[in-house]
Amino acid sequence: MKQFNSHSENDTLTVASEFAKSLHGGDVVAFRGGMGMGKTVFVRGCVAALGNDADVSSPTFAIVNDYGGDRLRLYHFDMYRVETWDSLYSTGFFEYMNEDSVLFIEWSENIEAVLPENTIFVDFSRGEAEQDRVITISGGDGRW
Repeated sequence: MKQFNSHSENDTLTVASEFAKSLHGGDVVAFRGGMGMGKTVFVRGCVAALGNDADVSSPTFAIVNDYGGDRLRLYHFDMYRVETWDSLYSTGFFEYMNEDSVLFIEWSENIEAVLPENTIFVDFSRGEAEQDRVITISGGDGRW
């Protein structure tokens, strides 16, 4: 487990950029933390660090954004509105898990029971000041 302190959006992007260097096909990255904590900013930093110039936005209404990618195919899920097994299946989530890609999952708390054993968890909590964040990364077969 590693912990990082972020005092700005740029700090969060820097942490994400370093984190992205450890990613490989088949990784599932599960984000936990409240609204406005920096989850989408973190994904944006990862996507950019992996050489992808996609326009990263929260997939709240689309449920999944496909960012493509040369080295790694990147998918970004938002499970905020997923409340039942039927709604989870309707997202096609399980088919994405069979690909050699990286899945970024916001609001992973809603599907925690189906996450693979080697999921990488990225937890966000508030720091001392309003804009401060504590980012804790764990899991991923001991990489974190």
